[in-house]
Amino acid sequence: MRKLGIAIVGTGMIGAVHRRAALLAGAEVRGVVASSPQRAEEAARSWNVPRGYRDIDDVLADPQVQVVHVCTPNHLHRPMAQAALEAGKHVICEKPLATTLEDAQALAALAASTGLVATVPFVYRYHPVVREARARIAQGELGPLHLIHGSYLQDWLLDPASNNWRVDPTLGGASRVFADIGSHWCDLVEWVSGERFVDVSAAFATVIAERRAATGQSFTTPAAGGALQAVSSEDVAAAMFKTGAGTLASLTVSQVSAGRHNRLWFEIDGATSSVAFNQEDPERLWIGRPDQREETFVRGPGAGSAEQRRLAVLPPGHAQGYAQCFEAFVADTYRAIEGERPQGLPTFEDGLRSALIVDRVIASARSRAWTTIG
Repeated sequence: MRKLGIAIVGTGMIGAVHRRAALLAGAEVRGVVASSPQRAEEAARSWNVPRGYRDIDDVLADPQVQVVHVCTPNHLHRPMAQAALEAGKHVICEKPLATTLEDAQALAALAASTGLVATVPFVYRYHPVVREARARIAQGELGPLHLIHGSYLQDWLLDPASNNWRVDPTLGGASRVFADIGSHWCDLVEWVSGERFVDVSAAFATVIAERRAATGQSFTTPAAGGALQAVSSEDVAAAMFKTGAGTLASLTVSQVSAGRHNRLWFEIDGATSSVAFNQEDPERLWIGRPDQREETFVRGPGAGSAEQRRLAVLPPGHAQGYAQCFEAFVADTYRAIEGERPQGLPTFEDGLRSALIVDRVIASARSRAWTTIG
């Protein structure tokens, strides 16, 4: 595989995650874009990369950059990703793909028309035991599905002093908690189960009405003092879905659940057995059967489905987690650029699907009625 030249747009927490994954996948980080040219120069020195680009146009003019990683606040995703695609660059764009369905549709159509590789980091697909769950369902081991249920719970916005750009709808979009993390759960469950949601009934609630002024940082210790600001985006959400096959699915989402740091959990119950996965305990897949014949499948390269074995790069007992998922996703994106077809690679089409679900969930929460997803 040739060494790809990449640029990272955005130097926050997730930008650093992209940088590490890119380096491990064998790419060369040519430079970074930040909130200002000065900040970009500082980040370039800190990350030990050649250039701090002035702006996105500076990146697109660099012939040594083949791939642009868009790691900016949500409202910048469409203009940044669109400019990169129009310049002939492959793109990895953080989720949500865009803050509106129309913008997501435009980006997916543009990516398709260019033939460039354009992916979205729905990286929870890359937990090895998630691949195992998907394989077992696809093989019919669970039988017809009876029920899908789960939650995605965090607590990083529990303190009213906590705030950042995601809380502001002009920067993060009309939905916060559902678009930010509920979208991950929906993508994962649709992909694992093989069933698509066709209808939704949803409700949102803002339980912290005012927060301290935003600091611009994510996942940091709350800043002391500052003026109070009214909050309009949701802290918690609940949704009931129906799939095209008639299976009911329920989801609870929160960024204000004390002690839950990043607990994405789902259970899929079939006629003969069930599977359950917890992202905070990602080494194991619970498999339930009648008459107390339950099983715990442990991640490892020596057993299970082919995709589980491919992604289980360490022996059992040597924990893999979120970082390894991200690394595998970026590596698969680069393989796709080289002409391979990695299984389960989430593309802009998946980002569009997510934007459609989020759009319909918002509509349902506002109308308080069942809403067709399509």
